Amino acid sequence: MRDESMFEAVRAQLSQAVPYAVHTGVEILEVESGGARARLAEQPYTLNHVGSQHAGALFTLAEAASGAAMVGAFLPRMATMRPLAASASIDYLAIARGPIEATARIDGDVPSLLEALDKDARIRFPVTVELADETGRAVARMTVDWHIKSLAEAA
Repeated sequence: MRDESMFEAVRAQLSQAVPYAVHTGVEILEVESGGARARLAEQPYTLNHVGSQHAGALFTLAEAASGAAMVGAFLPRMATMRPLAASASIDYLAIARGPIEATARIDGDVPSLLEALDKDARIRFPVTVELADETGRAVARMTVDWHIKSLAEAA
């Protein structure tokens, strides 16, 4: 139960942590160890010139979900590290209409990543994000490479 309340507190905080994501309307729905879900409602300001969700809004949604998955995995140690998104690539698969949900998952074993961080004071790993519309149809896929550096090593 303690983990669930910690993840809920993180979810609530992350929903307000990045001003641009808040401006775009990204809502973090769920955070767990190594995974997360986020949602983007369709609003007039998230649309492009053809009336579908704008590519930049979808990118913002996916990046926010990847960050939530990363935080969920490293939650007990977040105060001792500096995470940065190092790179990202996105494939737009279909026209995105209506609300879009992003599901993010760390590629790899979290305990092994923690071991590597302890050993090398820095790690880099991918988070895969699947974006789907209300019907479950895939509209985009993104990979974000996160770089984490131990603050003890950075000092």
